[in-house]
Amino acid sequence: MSTSSFNRRWAGLIIETLTRQGVGHFCIAPGSRSTPLTQAAAEHPRAICHTHFDERGLGHLALGLAKVSPRPVAIIVTSGTAVANLYPAIIEAGLTGERLIVLTADRPPELIDCGANQAIRQPGIFSSHPADSLNLPRPSEEIPARWLVSTLDDALNRLEGGALHINCPFAEPLYGPQDDSGLAWRNALGDWWQTDTPWLSGQQTRGTLTQADWPQWREKRGVVIAGKIAAEAGQPLAAWAATLGWPLLADIQSHTGQPLPGADIWLADPQAQACLREAQIVIQFGGHLTSKRLGQWQASCQPEQYWLVDPQPRRLDPAQHRGRRLISPIIHWLAAHPARPQPGWAPSLAALSERVMKNILARSDRFGEAQVAQRLPQLLADNGQLFVGNSLVIRLIDAFAQLPGGYPVYSQRGASGIDGLIASAAGVQRANGRRTLAVIGDTSALYDINSLALLRQVPGPFVLLVINNNGGQIFSLLPTPAAIRESFYTLPHNLNFKHAAALFELGYQQPESWESLQQAVSQAWQRDETTLIEISVPPTDGADCLRQLLAGVAET
Repeated sequence: MSTSSFNRRWAGLIIETLTRQGVGHFCIAPGSRSTPLTQAAAEHPRAICHTHFDERGLGHLALGLAKVSPRPVAIIVTSGTAVANLYPAIIEAGLTGERLIVLTADRPPELIDCGANQAIRQPGIFSSHPADSLNLPRPSEEIPARWLVSTLDDALNRLEGGALHINCPFAEPLYGPQDDSGLAWRNALGDWWQTDTPWLSGQQTRGTLTQADWPQWREKRGVVIAGKIAAEAGQPLAAWAATLGWPLLADIQSHTGQPLPGADIWLADPQAQACLREAQIVIQFGGHLTSKRLGQWQASCQPEQYWLVDPQPRRLDPAQHRGRRLISPIIHWLAAHPARPQPGWAPSLAALSERVMKNILARSDRFGEAQVAQRLPQLLADNGQLFVGNSLVIRLIDAFAQLPGGYPVYSQRGASGIDGLIASAAGVQRANGRRTLAVIGDTSALYDINSLALLRQVPGPFVLLVINNNGGQIFSLLPTPAAIRESFYTLPHNLNFKHAAALFELGYQQPESWESLQQAVSQAWQRDETTLIEISVPPTDGADCLRQLLAGVAET
């Protein structure tokens, strides 16, 4: 038997099984040990293959694809430290629920812990962060093909969210012409090869359980919190809350249109806190709240009832409220719990929100981080989408802007790291081809600069807006000692991205006014390519504006 040929049969069955389970996108990094898997994916007619030379970026490319795709996304890497570079993406997927199938090629067991090149202990390398793990045996005709296909199907059928790590050892030789080795092993699956269905079908079913006492609770004074929820649920949720007359405290990721914008500021007002203490029930939809003030209020509130609704069975309440954890698609839950029209019970919050938004507009009159955050909705493309990076930029947009209801917004607020943000944004666009505005900070851009290579060929106009405040200025909001803040926290780099754009052959603009920024973005929407737009702002401009606004609210 030819080892290389049988390796390909084995790998081919793995890829076939994944495609029948709906996997369409395969993100592949170069490597030798992964050759059987790479060849099988490259030759499969239903596999859409993406490549990147940087495994950390590759993992986040897959993560971005999975944020949009309703199906799992596969990753193929070779053995050794290539595997370890996927760790940040797997952690994020575990926290936010994107489904990743991680295929890591490996040395066979006899080459582990004996000094063999590029051989590390890969089983369990991601600890508890994957939703599930499979450590496959070395390919062998003694193991029936039906065992391999049913084992994979069983794991895929159980995957509700997060990553499935499949470790795949392959012995050498890895290269050689395909012969009849393993053909009988493969054909033992019979007429399954003439179908397009999984060997072992399965379906996760979870109905929406109607709360019998809802008619009583909807008559009470309620507050709705909207965290990260699906775009199609945002506007129905806003309408539901408005019908009930309940204030809606909405995150940038909620797609609700944020009916009470500026909540990160006005929640610091004692008047707002006193009003919200009258709430008898709080219902939270989704998690991963961006606003610090909203998170603080969520943690401290003590209503009679606290309900949390989300389609995935994850813990999303860091304050561990006593109440109900309701697992359901949000649209279905709203339909099962209709609102009854009532007058709003907290009109003072709308007045506070309006006053805060006027103050934000007044303080963001000069070109800088605050102004860009406040006016960001004016830059959005029609029928497009927004990807927002972490650190200061997402906090300012969440605090200062009011995004249109239902407009798709993507981010990485699970672990809230700056890993792979450019790559994730590229994956989001590859999944649907929409015109995409990605807004990230300069440190985040430097950290993922390799992934600019993914933006050289894009399916439509892509604008990467880099806010360059010369370092990690989010740390200027913290009470760090001034004497060490610059050297150990903000780390000013004194760099710009003009040459980075040129290195990767991307368009580049550096506007110095709001009008020139609008013009640069408008022109970029007319080109099916990437434009990197860099805005250089005073280092503490955005942080100072946020600090001043909060101080002003506290004084009222």
